[in-house]
Amino acid sequence: SELPVEERVEDLLGRMTLEEKISQLKARMVPFRRMFFEPFEGLLEDQRKRLEESIMSMVFENRDIRDSLSANYWRKHWKEVVVEEEKYGIGQLSMALRPFSPKESAEFANEMQKFILEKTHLGIPVMIHDESLHGCMAKGCTIFPQSIALASSWDPNLMRQVSTVIGKETRAHGIHHCLSPTVNIARDPRCGRTEETYGEDPYLVSIMAVSFVEGVQSQKVVATPKHFVANFVGDGGRDSNEIHFSKRILREIYFPAFKASLKEAGALSLMPAYNSIDGVPCSCSKELLTNILRGEWGFKGFVVSDYGAVLHLYTKHKVAGTKAEAAKKALESGMDMELPESDCFEEVQSLVKEGRVSEKVVDDAVRRILRVKFWLGLFDNPYVEPDHAEKICDCEEHRKLALKAARKAMVLLKNDGILPLSKSLKSIAVIGPNANKLRLGGYSGYGVKVVTPLEGIKDKVCQDTRIYFAEGCELMGGSTEGFEEAIKIAKNSSIAILFVGNSVPQTEGEGRDRCSLDLPGVQEDLIKKICDTGTPVVVVLVNGSAITMIRWIDKVKGLIEAWYPGEEGGNAIAEVLFGDYNPGGRLPITFPKTVGQLPLYYNHKPTGRVDDYVDLRGKQYLFPFGYGLSYTKFEYSNLTINPKKISPDEEININVDVENVG
Repeated sequence: SELPVEERVEDLLGRMTLEEKISQLKARMVPFRRMFFEPFEGLLEDQRKRLEESIMSMVFENRDIRDSLSANYWRKHWKEVVVEEEKYGIGQLSMALRPFSPKESAEFANEMQKFILEKTHLGIPVMIHDESLHGCMAKGCTIFPQSIALASSWDPNLMRQVSTVIGKETRAHGIHHCLSPTVNIARDPRCGRTEETYGEDPYLVSIMAVSFVEGVQSQKVVATPKHFVANFVGDGGRDSNEIHFSKRILREIYFPAFKASLKEAGALSLMPAYNSIDGVPCSCSKELLTNILRGEWGFKGFVVSDYGAVLHLYTKHKVAGTKAEAAKKALESGMDMELPESDCFEEVQSLVKEGRVSEKVVDDAVRRILRVKFWLGLFDNPYVEPDHAEKICDCEEHRKLALKAARKAMVLLKNDGILPLSKSLKSIAVIGPNANKLRLGGYSGYGVKVVTPLEGIKDKVCQDTRIYFAEGCELMGGSTEGFEEAIKIAKNSSIAILFVGNSVPQTEGEGRDRCSLDLPGVQEDLIKKICDTGTPVVVVLVNGSAITMIRWIDKVKGLIEAWYPGEEGGNAIAEVLFGDYNPGGRLPITFPKTVGQLPLYYNHKPTGRVDDYVDLRGKQYLFPFGYGLSYTKFEYSNLTINPKKISPDEEININVDVENVG
């Protein structure tokens, strides 16, 4: 263990058979398809009955049932999945610990590591991965605000604190590799995955990505910047559609955050995107994965596929005629591991033996994977402490940080003198489909105790204030049956606070791109009806991307963008509404007036002629990138720029005095 890592890697590689090498390029996960045909042993009677009613839909729509099933099945059959299928070892396990509590997870992780170390020939430890976009997705972990909300803080130090906690909780569970952060540039808010990003600006995205990687990897958890490259900006704002950008645009806008994540922060893994660029899928682009990634940027880590992306070379992109050809293209381009489980890479052994793929290509990929396993310390101590996991996950200190992050994420978009509200108002109407629901955003964990906006408001106001609640309408659909009750309580209240927006996966998120940015369902109609009562209205948006609102924004007195604010979001929203916290968040994306303007972003090149629409004169945006109000006023003075002219490789110093005059 005292030898340099490179020597240990070469020593181990020299003792590995071809089969053992290829096993390190593979992953395994809970075999969901097989589970459906196994007896549902270990489940509660009512769960079993519900599964019988509609197995497929119920399993995927109800997380508790799905995870009870997967936990039960995985505990029962993991040895045959890991060892009987992979007697030579295994590179990774995918989402193997998600359905378990922190202590159970750590115990199970230790059990799996011990078995693999003792039962496989060379005893190479396994890496376990999961998602940790804004909190580890395993049970019992702290849920922070969604990525776009964290970006609204414009605070890289906060991001580093958050990601350090994410790293601590992830590793405590026994998970070593997180498929985060998402560092794609969000230039079209119609994409359902805009919520996962840090916004539209390459610099802001870069500094947030660097902070995330540094924090997570400080806890010996491998970060994976994704999706390389330009994944969320296909035609029409559609995720993973073909990209046809120039090399200059790629290098100026879409490469910087990845380059910074790797070169500045030292990220040890990377995930290519599903999309193609000029007809070449990113998952088999030698230009991206070898020439640029390793040749130009000197990347020493390993590349993992997005889930099913290698197979997509055959089934979707049609650049491979067989699974074997897909594996060959991906591997020779620089892909090191197929996730979530080996499919096309099952053909690698025959490809090598037939002379269609050089064993050197396999060796290079294995080196990169082993190097990271040594960095993780798995060969010296692959185990974690179950009691520590139970103690640290979602502890009081981490919840306080979640509250701090949620506060700093709040963006005040409009205030006609109505905010902050008095805590001693006579009565408050809390209305809307997002007022008392757990809206956490995509790639969210379970939540230990998630505070809804309604709960936060009830805890904040004085005991004499009457709180009335009505949902008003559902998130989607055309029913207005709930309007009557909502209008009634609004008329009888001093103020009406409406919580509207979106939810993942109902109206946005992965696989949920939109052609309209209006509030879904009849939420706009609900806002108008409540405004018509004459009661002052404050709207709080709970969502993950831009909203168009020109048909109702002039009717409301106040507007707050809360995003998906995490487990302490309800408390943070209440603190902002009632003045305990002065909002200071800034938008990381541009809000358009209408979808016909898209894509719309602040840092576009100068136009060659007309920069306007016939039917939309003047200011193009509803709210620009960087916009955000507060409850006070600031004055700027004594601006100095030195020097006033610089060459491309020189630095410039800009100083300004900022005074709080509110």
